[in-house]
Amino acid sequence: MRIDAHQHFWKLCRGDYAWLQPDNVRLYRDFLPDDVLPHLAARGIDQTIVVQAAPTVAETEFLLELASHQPFIAGVVGWLDLASREFEASYHRLCQFEKFVGVRPMLQDLQEDDWVLQDVVIENISLLAKDSFPIDLLVVPRHLPYVRELLQRVPTLRAVIDHLAKPPIKDQVFEPWRGDMAEIAKYPFVMCKLSGMVTEADPMAWRLDDLRPYVFEIVSKFGPKRVMFGSDWPVCTEVASYEEVYDALTAILRPRLSDEQMRSVFGENAKEFYRLAPLR
Repeated sequence: MRIDAHQHFWKLCRGDYAWLQPDNVRLYRDFLPDDVLPHLAARGIDQTIVVQAAPTVAETEFLLELASHQPFIAGVVGWLDLASREFEASYHRLCQFEKFVGVRPMLQDLQEDDWVLQDVVIENISLLAKDSFPIDLLVVPRHLPYVRELLQRVPTLRAVIDHLAKPPIKDQVFEPWRGDMAEIAKYPFVMCKLSGMVTEADPMAWRLDDLRPYVFEIVSKFGPKRVMFGSDWPVCTEVASYEEVYDALTAILRPRLSDEQMRSVFGENAKEFYRLAPLR
């Protein structure tokens, strides 16, 4: 089973994608299941994890509706308000959907870098940890000290860092990102997505050599069983095609990993992390 652990859909008329503006000529249009299927077929991807792109429950319900009609959508990582006292009720309601497999707060877009350390947020995240329910963490390097504190307070949290925490690949800067990620990797229930790299590199001239040291840092710290491939399609199309993103990561990893380890990165790890139901 080959799984893309991170991709998106959106429909502009829904109106809750505040970050998506008309001046973004590549992304300002609808992206729906029929648009991604040729790319999945081209690289032999069986299933995907669809991740929220708007901080609304309505968008999560929209994605779950898509998933109910599309066997290739293995799961939906949705949005819920982790700062709400009504979180628990909303969470249990969405858990009735078989393909609701994770929650993602859009931490990179919030004004407070330490937002995730609020008492009410910690309480709600602790509910997820109690259920061993996954959370995706969309962060940039400045958030990592707060992620570390979150994990100190909720050490059994089943979490994945999206997009390697968006290190400054274009400028080839490694610290303090490298040290923070090494500390986060010490928590055995935390994984990292090898995704979103091309959009952090030079958009006009990115190369494998730009991505390679960041990939190696993450794989060396987390190990091949705790990283997973994500295309970040269609966001990646600002810089590269789906096929180019897949081929780049394959070219970087294949000299270092065994066939079994490659199967883990490109499917098995996502299946286990999100506890996906068998493909029917």
